[in-house]
Amino acid sequence: MPRTLKTTRIVIAAAAAVALATIGAPAMAAEGEQVIEGRLADSTAYRFIVPSDWNGTVFVNLDFAGGRPSGAQQELVDRGYAYGGTTRNVTGWRLGDAVDNQIEALDAFTAAVGAPDRAIAMGNSMGGMIAAATGELHPDRIDGVLAACGGLSGTVSQWNQKLDTVFVLAQLLDPAGELPVEDVPADIEGARSAWLTALAQAQQTPEGRARIALAAAIGQLPAWSQRIADPDPHDPYAYQAAWYGALAGDPLPYIGQAMSSRHTSTIVFGGMPSWNTGIDYAEQLRKASPESRRVVAELYEAAGLSLDTDLATVNAGERVESDPAAVERFAASYEFTGDIAVPTVTLNNVGDQISTVAQQQEYEERVTQAGNASLLRQTYVASAGHCNFTDAETLAATQLLLDRLDNGHWRSANATQLNRAAEELGMGEARFLGFHPDRFNR
Repeated sequence: MPRTLKTTRIVIAAAAAVALATIGAPAMAAEGEQVIEGRLADSTAYRFIVPSDWNGTVFVNLDFAGGRPSGAQQELVDRGYAYGGTTRNVTGWRLGDAVDNQIEALDAFTAAVGAPDRAIAMGNSMGGMIAAATGELHPDRIDGVLAACGGLSGTVSQWNQKLDTVFVLAQLLDPAGELPVEDVPADIEGARSAWLTALAQAQQTPEGRARIALAAAIGQLPAWSQRIADPDPHDPYAYQAAWYGALAGDPLPYIGQAMSSRHTSTIVFGGMPSWNTGIDYAEQLRKASPESRRVVAELYEAAGLSLDTDLATVNAGERVESDPAAVERFAASYEFTGDIAVPTVTLNNVGDQISTVAQQQEYEERVTQAGNASLLRQTYVASAGHCNFTDAETLAATQLLLDRLDNGHWRSANATQLNRAAEELGMGEARFLGFHPDRFNR
């Protein structure tokens, strides 16, 4: 039965017994909506919007407390769902603390409104990681998960793979060692700019293009960009140009995030949490997709370079050693086990240059090995850019999860059915496709 809230357009303080937050000034809400907001024990803001015809389900999102709801979020509120969550402003890369905050915010919501019939963890990017981790760790509080564009191979593995990409580029394009790989300086913008300049120069020559392709293949970057979507792998030049777009040419380039988050994570975890000691980069290339290997081979031949010689150069480079204590702290912040106990939907766009899509294969493998494959459905969208979904696509994936929670089994999970559901919403493109990512190689 829907729950009816007597008071609208006000802020409700959490019960003192919960001891979670101090409540700020009343927030603006639409007619018939109630806003609950405050601050958690670590000063993180939280905020929930509750419609007057609340149906008993609440969504909890890492990135909700600031700003206006997205079109998809507002549509869920209009349908009777409560929607809210926290921010990452305090916790940052301390993912375990962010998970705790999701539960603390849910406690504040419960103290103010009453226990929900269902709670769903939802989020994008780091929020997708937090949603999946919250569901895995707290199945007693979370009934379902929608994890979008998150690095679900886990913290350590995804940053080892990012190290591979940057290391290969540095060995082949920067023999003087002037560009940062692991010791990213406080001047992050300077490091980012230096890398972008070097990559733009390399992209102008056949040799540079071949070497960028090699690093992209080893790092499993998507061969999609915002200018070149789904290039034909039989056209090595278009394929490489799409790789370059993901690496350095598009907004929010891979290399920029590799600088900023490397700097931050090394500080947060008190040392280098990644390594490439013992890694054979010829073997890493062999693990890449057949299409990627073919493109690399054709570009090397066209450039008159020896692929074997370049791989030997990379393998001879001075390796990056990790700080074991930093690795342990980084892994504790969360490495996924696959031990899920609630229905979980993942949503990814195949051309995501930040949360590279091969990580979803690793997550699926862990869930399957843990015996929980029946609880997981993975969905994919044909677009480039980080978390590039329309409201219609987000809602279609959400409806898939809600239907599973309502009916106890998965329905309408293939791309055709998801596109039909998204198109009926009239809230943007519907670009779901049948897709299975390459095997994660790190």
